Amino acid sequence: MTTTPPSSALASTFAAVDLGATSGRVIVGRVGRENLDLTEAHRFPNTPVRLPDGLRWDVLALFQGALDGLREAARSGGVASVGVDTWAVDHGLLDADGALLGHPFHYRDSRTDAAAARVHSLVGPEELYRITGLQHLPFTTVFQLAAAEGTVQRKAARTLLLIPDLLIHWLTGSVGAEETNASTTGLFDARTGTWSQDLLRRLSLDPGLLPQLRAPGDPAGTLLPHVAAYTGLGPRTPVTTVASHDTASAVVAVPATEPDFAYISCGTWSLAGLELDAPVLTEESRAANFTNERGIDGTIRYLRNIMGMWLLEECRRTWDRENLPAHLSALLADAARAEPFASLVDPDAPVFLAPGDMPARIRDYCARTGQRVPGSQGAIVRCVLESLALAHRRALRQAAELAGRDINRIHLVGGGSRNDLLCQLTADATGLPVVAGPTEATALGNILVQARATGLVGDLADMRRLIASTQHLRHYTPRGDGTAWHAAAARLDPAPGHR
Repeated sequence: MTTTPPSSALASTFAAVDLGATSGRVIVGRVGRENLDLTEAHRFPNTPVRLPDGLRWDVLALFQGALDGLREAARSGGVASVGVDTWAVDHGLLDADGALLGHPFHYRDSRTDAAAARVHSLVGPEELYRITGLQHLPFTTVFQLAAAEGTVQRKAARTLLLIPDLLIHWLTGSVGAEETNASTTGLFDARTGTWSQDLLRRLSLDPGLLPQLRAPGDPAGTLLPHVAAYTGLGPRTPVTTVASHDTASAVVAVPATEPDFAYISCGTWSLAGLELDAPVLTEESRAANFTNERGIDGTIRYLRNIMGMWLLEECRRTWDRENLPAHLSALLADAARAEPFASLVDPDAPVFLAPGDMPARIRDYCARTGQRVPGSQGAIVRCVLESLALAHRRALRQAAELAGRDINRIHLVGGGSRNDLLCQLTADATGLPVVAGPTEATALGNILVQARATGLVGDLADMRRLIASTQHLRHYTPRGDGTAWHAAAARLDPAPGHR
């Protein structure tokens, strides 16, 4: 049932703090009944720091960037609310006084490599999946906690806050855990939508470590006096809980106006899947390595994490260090001219997870699998994009089969929607039309949840209709009969769990 906003509601301005794996920004959104406009107030780098004990997020610099962005947002006029979203699984540990116990670890740090075996010795992988519904990823929060067992920081910890909840704590002084992000921790019951007390008991984790859950739209507090003074925002400016996992916010902004759609939230990761009413917790789903994460309004984001544009961006960082051309438009033009299907990789192969010389790892992968080794930058980019398109095809076909759903259209949102070649290759590989955009899906979802909390917009369908009517979208139609893509898919021999 559609909820109609009150006719007296006027346009309002909201600020979205949106932190990604490579940069953060504060986006200002002005929302009315029939208009939705975004302005970037401030952008700042997210540069991890390698310390002697591992790779860490510079969370203090991120918080300062958020404060500077909110100060810029205040200059645009009154801000009705602030919302925060970031990536998932990573967290800060607070001591009994509420002080942060060191910079949070980065999920790409290798310290968790052996932690899954420790957890699985207490709760087997099959049972863990039946409870949490999560795809196996070595850096999930539950494995990070296992890796930290016995450390001084872990012993002193009294509260665990996921990254967006940590920033909200510093903005407002309040403590909570937003449910879409909580659902990625491996400590959340996919059926009940609550922390799994059974898992906490069996893993010897103190239930008090995990804060009370919040839902998107819940109030999270108001700005602390010193935050309000620094930013210039009003001293009673509310902070609204949004879908704080960035993918959950991006899925809010999928401009779907009809059923039977799939989505790909494409950025550092490609999150490819379906929106469901209930989790799929079958053994077949676990074996296929699909995840059931919480979405807005109790929906389930049934998807697979794919290694996304990380491969291309890490290639560009390597080329930039080597003083080779790294401008994206030129690389994509070279890739469009490169020979199709000359070489392919499984983007989810573990060798591609860590930072470093990605072009060398791609060439080595091709050599080890008996393929032509790409000799030019264009050939490497072509390899990456075709491999991603095949991974999108594989994930969406399996999701539809496992969930018993049809797919008639794909919505590709996020930064990857700007990549015309990837969008067209995804349409060609899947044989389905692709609607690309909005690019700023995460910020839009963040802002619309805030707007709904004020009564300015209605339900999820209303939000999506507003996105579809106000944002620039591009359409891609599949080319050819799919024969070449079928043959290319047959060449890949993905790792178990990614077939």
